Amino acid sequence: MAPSLRDLQLTPVSGGGRKHPADEESGDLEDVRLLDAYEDGNSENLTFDEERLRRIQEEDIKIAIEDAGFEAEVLPEPSTTRTNPKGTLVGQFTIGGMTCAACVNSVEGILRDLPGVTTAVVALATSMGEVEYDPTVISKDDIVNAIEDAGFEGSLVQSSEQDKIILGVAGISNDLDAYLLEGILGNMKGVRQFCFNRASRELEVLFDPEVISSRALVDAIEGGSIGKVKLHVKNPCTRMTKKDTEESSKMFRLFTASLSLSVPIFFMGVVCPHIPLLYALLLRQCGPFQMGDWLKWALVTVVQFGVGKRFYIAAGRALRNRSTNMDVLVALGTSASYFYSVCALLYGAVTGFWSPTYFETSAMLITFVLLGKYLESLAKGKTSDAIKKLVELAPATALLLIKDKGGKSVGEREIDALLIQPGDVLKVIPGSKVPVDGVVVWGSSYVSESMVTGESTPVLKEVDSSVIGGTMNLHGSLHVKATKVGSDTVLSQIICLVETAQMSKAPIQKFADFVASIFVPTVVAMSLVTLLGWYFGGVMGAYPEDWLPSNGNYFVFALMFSISVVVIACPCALGLATPTAIMVATGVGANNGVLIKGGDALERAQMVKYVVFDKTGTLTQGKASVTTARVFTGMERGEFLTLVASAEDQPMILAPFMAQASSEHPLAKAIVEYARHFHFFDEPSTTKDTQNRSKESKFSSWLLDVSDFSALPGRGVQCFIDGKQILVGNRKLMTENGICIPTFAEDFVVELEESAKTGILVAYDSALIGVLGVADPLKREAVVVVEGLVKMGVKPIMVTGDNWRTARAVAREVGIQDVRAEVMPAGKADVIRSFQKDGSIVAMVGDGINDSPALAAADIGMAIGAGTDIAIEAADYVLMRNNLEDVITAIDLSRKTFSRIRLNYVFAMAYNVIAIPIAAGVLFPWLKIKLPPWAAGACMALSSVSVVCSSLLLRRYRKPRLTTILEITVE
Repeated sequence: MAPSLRDLQLTPVSGGGRKHPADEESGDLEDVRLLDAYEDGNSENLTFDEERLRRIQEEDIKIAIEDAGFEAEVLPEPSTTRTNPKGTLVGQFTIGGMTCAACVNSVEGILRDLPGVTTAVVALATSMGEVEYDPTVISKDDIVNAIEDAGFEGSLVQSSEQDKIILGVAGISNDLDAYLLEGILGNMKGVRQFCFNRASRELEVLFDPEVISSRALVDAIEGGSIGKVKLHVKNPCTRMTKKDTEESSKMFRLFTASLSLSVPIFFMGVVCPHIPLLYALLLRQCGPFQMGDWLKWALVTVVQFGVGKRFYIAAGRALRNRSTNMDVLVALGTSASYFYSVCALLYGAVTGFWSPTYFETSAMLITFVLLGKYLESLAKGKTSDAIKKLVELAPATALLLIKDKGGKSVGEREIDALLIQPGDVLKVIPGSKVPVDGVVVWGSSYVSESMVTGESTPVLKEVDSSVIGGTMNLHGSLHVKATKVGSDTVLSQIICLVETAQMSKAPIQKFADFVASIFVPTVVAMSLVTLLGWYFGGVMGAYPEDWLPSNGNYFVFALMFSISVVVIACPCALGLATPTAIMVATGVGANNGVLIKGGDALERAQMVKYVVFDKTGTLTQGKASVTTARVFTGMERGEFLTLVASAEDQPMILAPFMAQASSEHPLAKAIVEYARHFHFFDEPSTTKDTQNRSKESKFSSWLLDVSDFSALPGRGVQCFIDGKQILVGNRKLMTENGICIPTFAEDFVVELEESAKTGILVAYDSALIGVLGVADPLKREAVVVVEGLVKMGVKPIMVTGDNWRTARAVAREVGIQDVRAEVMPAGKADVIRSFQKDGSIVAMVGDGINDSPALAAADIGMAIGAGTDIAIEAADYVLMRNNLEDVITAIDLSRKTFSRIRLNYVFAMAYNVIAIPIAAGVLFPWLKIKLPPWAAGACMALSSVSVVCSSLLLRRYRKPRLTTILEITVE
């Protein structure tokens, strides 16, 4: 932390001052930045007197540094954390102890009421919370403390800050080793704070990224310990998986402990009466009670207040937050059974009238509830398998090439993949995975991207080709320069999308939240009515005394029904019905190349009535090719093509004054490719990465310099060459600039358009000089996907900026009846809104920047994965495979998911509606069906497990076959 709100940038002056030694990561600034903090005595933490340092004038510091022979300039303090535009951070926290939707609502309310917290979302299925907060108002520790003060377990998993790293430590065997580690960190420049947990062997370090990088930090620690200490970076997702495993293990231990204590109680009550010797021992008088009573009391007390302590803690926490949950019901039911049995024993010892005790009810009830919790934790762990598989795609280590000052490789070293920095050159050997996103700088190989994009065909990667982290290198060795690392990689963004979707709440969840808010009070009221009804019914003679158990009375008879009502009611099943299904669905979607951004998008997609398709790059392949070039003047064909290509190729040449920086449209690329082929008789590039760079020097020799370039969305491009204006575009562009289109030229363009080609007009120096005909073939699956959507009851619509004739020809070919042509990018959003007027749900499928307004306006935006980042950002679904069949998959998966959610709700509601009356004894007068409390507890425990297992059936989802949708019989 800086001593003031500003930092100083220092530049050595030749001939003056001394050169400060510094390591490779911190540079010359490192020694000077020691002004940030200084050691106070022998304290291990770096501290400073902020108020005193603030009194030092910045100008005085500047003058002092200049007197020492340096140049100084006062600059604003650089941010060491990554914040969003609003200046807030996003943190993920684990929240333990939540059992139902009421707990979720309670925690969310507490977090949202904290000062500085913008938004807070809590997910029951993952036991996670995502909080957006202002770090200047509230810290991460404050949020964790608020969670713990509410009675829940809280800990930070990760945040958007870049100044914290958690390391696993090996090699610490005694206190001396720990002191060595602390000494190294205490003397390290740039380390602000650290904490070493000896139990978990985890080292948490808060550092200044401006002074030292994470890799330099790790290298310094390992080097300072002379190799004794070995470190590896802890992946937050891996740590969460470990927490899930620990939670399941904890539940299993509690269950086995409760079972081992409950079995003897059950044995004494059921088996021992049939074994005379053992039964005689249990009936032996020992003080005021029999030996069996003492044993039951002792064993059940351990179960009730030892193993079952968690239920009392959770119930107390809920009541303290003025809410109720399942733990309240369990604590209430088991306590009623336990304390009644204790009172019955004491009453018998005083009066000599011995009533039956129900210690086994309390013990067996807790045992069955813990069994249900254990099975539930196992099942919930399965719902997050998708994220675990995505995390496992990234390799744990990478081979870093070490280079000398001349850039020549002199060796290689294995490093943790999470320590890779932008600009590192990595070696990827055959059969290994690409560690991060990057660009190939040496070598050639085929890479399988199926694990990320879903494309099964390996892709050729050569020099200048981009590669995605997590993909598999199949054949040759590659040297890859890292361009995106950490949270910026494609794989990390996919994981982030899936996590965000699993954290989100579908609107249907509001129903469960409402029911949860009134569920427990309603059940407690019903239990009280049951108790009073049976008790006063018996007292008033409404039922015969022979219904009572031996040595029983009306109160005990009524109490057992009441306890059964309390413990059989299950709010957990309702709370888990939606989030578990959404978790599984988002994971299944990711495995099938369909990324879903949230539960609300998943819910809306099931009700889609219209699907609006963009034409170019969505219905078509986006690989347009020039089929015709006709010149109407005496200009040479080569000169004509040179003029047009110069106005369409700036991004391919990367020169600031050579044609169009914004013309990324497939038609522009097709024109440039055609002109290049005409001049050099060269074959079109086979890969999209090499076509922009491999011939760069050759291109620059024949293209003309352009000036005043501008791209006109929906019309074309314009620029000046040799001081004369050139226009390349459609009729609208020509008309706006007063260019006359002769009849013969118009007839030629009409002929092109009626054959599903796009006619591009070219004007130079205020005269039409020629026309290009461009064809963009349909995607092979386009026709069957459109027909499949019609079979599913969804109406397909095509919207394009192309002319009406071409649009109608393409629509005719693909089978779309409703067409909107000559639509500007902003007009596409208006088309979407026109279909939404009657309340219909509209989906938009697009891939380009010009589609982003429509994607944002649509109820469901679906971006083709090969499209632009802006389109993907605006969409609700991302189709990674760039295949239109995934539109059907997205809609079908949404329908299947919400069918499963409705089934979950029906089961959860039906269970409670049927089970509570049976537990209350409604059927007892006629069928003599009486549900013991321990059996009611077993039913309650298994009900939530069954809902989670129902959601897990979505893992068996298979993408719909078009032959099935279209009712095609394959012989």
